[in-house]
Amino acid sequence: MHYDPIKDRFGDLVAGHSLLTRLFFSVLQLFFLRAWYVRRELKRQLRARAGKGVIRVLDAGTGFGQFSYWIARKFPFVRIRAVDIKQDYLDRASDLFEEMGLSERVEFAIDDLTALAARGPFDLILSVDVMEHIEEDEAVFRHFARVLAPGGVVIINTPSDLGGSDVHGSDEESFIGEHVRHGYNRVELVEKLRSAGLKTSHAFYTYGRSGSLAWRVLIQVPMRMLSLSWAFVAILPFYYVPVLPLGLLLNWLDMRRPNESGTGLLVVAEKEDF
Repeated sequence: MHYDPIKDRFGDLVAGHSLLTRLFFSVLQLFFLRAWYVRRELKRQLRARAGKGVIRVLDAGTGFGQFSYWIARKFPFVRIRAVDIKQDYLDRASDLFEEMGLSERVEFAIDDLTALAARGPFDLILSVDVMEHIEEDEAVFRHFARVLAPGGVVIINTPSDLGGSDVHGSDEESFIGEHVRHGYNRVELVEKLRSAGLKTSHAFYTYGRSGSLAWRVLIQVPMRMLSLSWAFVAILPFYYVPVLPLGLLLNWLDMRRPNESGTGLLVVAEKEDF
């Protein structure tokens, strides 16, 4: 059973309905711990740049567009180029942004990160759960360095090699399909970014003990139920009544203190201002 087809099916169900899509985005931001970490870092970086004119952001692998949507609503001084290799994702997101009056702040385009056509310069690049899908990751990092403005930053969120993709043994199949690697070693990722010309300012583990438990109860168990039958959709509200408060508490606890290890990584790297 794989996570991606189920995620895409939910995307299909809400496509073309702005209210349902916004509700879907809210659920993703609430349930997924990665969104808590990414939004915290985005706030830190974008607030530090407030008052410095228009800030240019590359959403590298925008998917459904939920992070571009969140940025565009929270930070009106930001202009975003949101790219992906899936045209259907971009078409849906573009329609939503047009309806919400945000189309002037976000430009959607097909782009392959391994041969990035975007020219930049960008002040911030966001890459959320994308690099584990790309074999030629070092080429992507070189393109990121090329299009970043001096002093610009890249935020990368990705599974770690300590159980990322929900794999805990060398022979175990990933719960999440479409990945070319189960996760990154922290030192390895920092070194690849350094080789591309990007200096890491901080790199830390996410989804520690409490976050990993939250992932299991909030995401994995329901997904496994749906993989058996979509009839389980009818009982999910009853499942989440007791589980949701526990899961959100576990997410909060994960962010309260540094994790010595974890199944996720968040790395922030800078292009030095020469």
